[in-house]
Amino acid sequence: MKLNDALERKGFIVTSEIQAPIDDQPDAVVEDLKAIRGRVDGFSVSEIEVEGVVGDSIKTCEFLKQNRFEAIYQTTTRDKDRLTLQKDLISAHDAGVENLLVFTEDYRITGDSLQEMMFFHVDSGKLSSVLDHLRKGHTVDGIELKSRPEFCLGSGVESSWGKNIPNLEMKEMEVLTKMGAGFFLSTPVFDTALFEKYMKQANTFGVPVIAEVMILRTAGMARFLNRHFKSGLVPEWIIQKLSRATDKQKASIELFADIVTELKDICQGIHIISMGGEDKLRHYFDAAKLK
Repeated sequence: MKLNDALERKGFIVTSEIQAPIDDQPDAVVEDLKAIRGRVDGFSVSEIEVEGVVGDSIKTCEFLKQNRFEAIYQTTTRDKDRLTLQKDLISAHDAGVENLLVFTEDYRITGDSLQEMMFFHVDSGKLSSVLDHLRKGHTVDGIELKSRPEFCLGSGVESSWGKNIPNLEMKEMEVLTKMGAGFFLSTPVFDTALFEKYMKQANTFGVPVIAEVMILRTAGMARFLNRHFKSGLVPEWIIQKLSRATDKQKASIELFADIVTELKDICQGIHIISMGGEDKLRHYFDAAKLK
């Protein structure tokens, strides 16, 4: 089923993120995903850079499509001018990709409240301009296209504010809603009570919100996120549970299942960040009773 159809059916959406391999060989990644075939509504493909080498996310999306997985092309807007963004979107469309998830380059950078406010500012003016031209069948510089690219559009939102969402972010969400956004993707959720307060405001737009859920396997991973991602992101009780557990995988699965179970009554879906370990995802799915 296409992601757009799944969103329109208003069931509980499950998406996940994989990284574009830098060795240009996506076979191994896809092989791991076969264990959860039919249980995920879409896989977003993020770029990873290692020593100057960047994985080909569009090629990986194309490979997913060839293997009967729904692909989501994930890109950024800050460091791309309109022509570069347009080129990437046309390439994704030509590869058969129908879903788009957009972030700014500032995604996942810590800072003060103003910087945090800009976490997911996606430069909607630039994005709108490019998408508008493509939908009309021509480029921003007037060149006719053979087809009219259309995407199910998703955009990141900063969800750690609770109910105190800044006006700037609310306006950004309003603009993206008018652009036809099919879904919003939150920042990582560990505190479901705080996220529920955010959702009471975000629900006013009538656009499905998918909560990002990170799989934590060790206390060290949790502490790393708090040091390098955002201070206090992972609550101390979670860190202590992982630290004291004799069976780390069992504790990790329990934490995931508990968070997902609570989110099922709060938002419209989850987006799983496994940070590797795709071969073990089925155990997490089973525990959380996901499809």
